[in-house]
Amino acid sequence: MNKSLLDYILRVRLPITLFVIIAAFTVTYFASRPIDNGIGYSPAQPINFSHKLHAGLMRIDCEYCHTGVEKSRNAMVPAVSTCMNCHSIARKDKPEIIKLRKYYFNNIALPWVRVHKVPDFVYFNHSVHVNSGIKCESCHGNVREMDRITQVHSFSMSACLDCHRNPQQYLPYLKNVKHGPDNCFACHR
Repeated sequence: MNKSLLDYILRVRLPITLFVIIAAFTVTYFASRPIDNGIGYSPAQPINFSHKLHAGLMRIDCEYCHTGVEKSRNAMVPAVSTCMNCHSIARKDKPEIIKLRKYYFNNIALPWVRVHKVPDFVYFNHSVHVNSGIKCESCHGNVREMDRITQVHSFSMSACLDCHRNPQQYLPYLKNVKHGPDNCFACHR
C-alpha cells in the first residue's frame, strides 16, 4: 500500500467511519430507550376519569372495572357498559358523562390511551401476581389518590428483577413471600 493511500485512509476515511459508528450507536441507544422508563407518563384521556373519585372516595374495587386481573394476563380496560352500570342513572347531566353516554349509545369503544405498558417482547401475567397477593399499587402506585393516572414506577427489566430477587423489600405486606423467577424464559417467550 502506498503512503498517500494510507495517509488518506487514516486522515479521512477512519475519522468519518468512526463518527458514523458512534453517531449510529448514540441515536439507536437514545431513540430506543424510554425517557425515565415511562415514569411520569400521564396522557390525556378521551374522558376525564378520576380514579381518586371512583377508587378512592367511592372505594370501588379495582377488579370491578379491571375484570381480567384475577384470571387473565391482561387487567382489561373496562367496556363502556361497565361505566353505564352506574352512569345510566348517576350524574347523567355532567359533561364527561354526556360524552361517555355518546360512546355507549353509538356502540363505540372508548379509545383509552394506555399508560402502563411493557414492551411487546415481554410476557407479563397480571393474574399470577394478583393471585399471589401482590397489591395493584405495588406496581401502579396509589391510584386511589390520582385524578389522572400517571406511571410512577419503572417497568424496566431491572425493576422487575429487583422485585423478583428481593420481594421482601418491595412487598413488605406479604408474609413468607417467595422469590419470583429470574430466568430469561419467565418473561421472554
